[in-house]
Amino acid sequence: MIANGPRARIAWRKAKESKKKPSMPEGAPRRAISAVLGLVVGLVVFVLYLRTLAPDVLYYSRPGMFDPAMLQAHVSTLGISHPTGYPAYLMLTHLFTYLPFGNEAYTINLASAAYGALTVVLVYVAGLLITGRSIAAAAGALAFGLGVTYWSQAVIAEVYTLNTLLVMVVLVTLLYWRRVQRDRYLLAAALLAGFAMTNHMTSGLLLPVGLLFVWLVDRSRFTDLGLALKGAGLFFAGLLPYLYLPIRASMDLELREGQPNTLSRFLTHVTGSELNDTRFGGNFASLPSELANYAGYAISEYHVGLLALASVGLGTLLGRDPKTAALTGGLFAGWLIYSLGYNIPDIYVYFIPTFLMVSLWISCGASALLEAADKLSEGLRSPASRLMPLALSVAVLLIPFVGADRAYAEVDRSGADQGRRTIEAVAESVEPGATVIHNRSALWYMTLVEERRRDLTLVDPFHPSDVTTHDLLWPRDMPPEQTERVYQTGGETTGVPAAREAAEDGPVYILEQQIASGSDFTRAGFEIVPVERGVLYKLIPPEQSGG
Repeated sequence: MIANGPRARIAWRKAKESKKKPSMPEGAPRRAISAVLGLVVGLVVFVLYLRTLAPDVLYYSRPGMFDPAMLQAHVSTLGISHPTGYPAYLMLTHLFTYLPFGNEAYTINLASAAYGALTVVLVYVAGLLITGRSIAAAAGALAFGLGVTYWSQAVIAEVYTLNTLLVMVVLVTLLYWRRVQRDRYLLAAALLAGFAMTNHMTSGLLLPVGLLFVWLVDRSRFTDLGLALKGAGLFFAGLLPYLYLPIRASMDLELREGQPNTLSRFLTHVTGSELNDTRFGGNFASLPSELANYAGYAISEYHVGLLALASVGLGTLLGRDPKTAALTGGLFAGWLIYSLGYNIPDIYVYFIPTFLMVSLWISCGASALLEAADKLSEGLRSPASRLMPLALSVAVLLIPFVGADRAYAEVDRSGADQGRRTIEAVAESVEPGATVIHNRSALWYMTLVEERRRDLTLVDPFHPSDVTTHDLLWPRDMPPEQTERVYQTGGETTGVPAAREAAEDGPVYILEQQIASGSDFTRAGFEIVPVERGVLYKLIPPEQSGG
């Protein structure tokens, strides 16, 4: 018997309509607009990064450019970088060297810009997951991407933009897991947290704080033994890129800043223990001044308006969403404490992960402000009041650009040519078979990547190190122990013994790098003859100069 009453006819019509082309589900236009806005935000910062990107090989300077020149050489040759090794950065960034434009130095710099722009997009996604407001999420993402400290790392070869990218991948995965409550996202977060550590060890904080977040959201997950075992297995699987270090150490590499070919040397290298023993902890004795130093960098990174939004956002988050507050606050506190205790000249780069959390709080503050404007406009009957939320949305989007012109001028590396000038001066002016004394310079790139002037001996005696983990001599025609004995590459850091030893075999040159003009060589009786002022000098030993 077939029912033909009103309910049956309604059901029949619905069934017929369901066969028609499905309409866009409710909320889809808003989701599309949110996605487009996120892409626009990423594109804006990427264009700015490209316009300020270093165009070529980089150089050494204190305190802002300790590693870029070395990283360019390591990435190109797949070498072993200084502790903690950064295997994920070396392997992922090496892929950029296959791009069909620019030289390898440029594409390695470009990788930092790409990682940076993708990070900004993920900051937007995280802000959207937390607040549900695309305008607020965009404000936080732009505030982070246009900050002078972060921007400065997005235009050179460095590990910090990849670090933030991997941190945000884990955070977004955890936030999305909270929304959908599907275990596969927890497992993905475990794998990604392990992988993030293979780029930078400070990402290890994601593990305890992430577990705390899971406990707060759904502690029943901790009673699922199968899930726990899978998560642990995937976390350790994420650490597999560390195998790169012993595998490459077993090969005959032309440039390595480590020899992690035994278990003890491997652990020393990846933990950075030889550096942490001398660099970590001492600053806690002067904690007030270190906090003031951090506050100064935070004010430089975010102007007062953005910091006010961050304060409002953190307060709002604590009241409305204490679980996310614990996640972001725990990460902020852990990274801040570590950076306050770490004693290096370029400590500001260790502040960058804390700025990630501040940016999410900015999104929360902007969301609270926009929500208040919505409620106020609903209570007013004036037609003009309807424009209040729109005007405030525009203001919220523009406020991160306040001071962007100053940041642009400060970080702009588009005209940086010192690394190239160094290479050309050495390639064209240094006598055949000579020795060049230098410190972590572009000469490694010249010799190993461009394969120019491979007749030279390059000696770097200025990087104090344990000879079991460092070897900074080209060509690699003697073991590290002999390098240490002959050229003093691991203990004596004036460069004078190395210059004396090299002068017995032929001409000796030295790069400026804030060392040639020092008094160590003149006190030792060397005459310093300019070849290209500010770049390259010839060292004449006392017995040849009459000194």
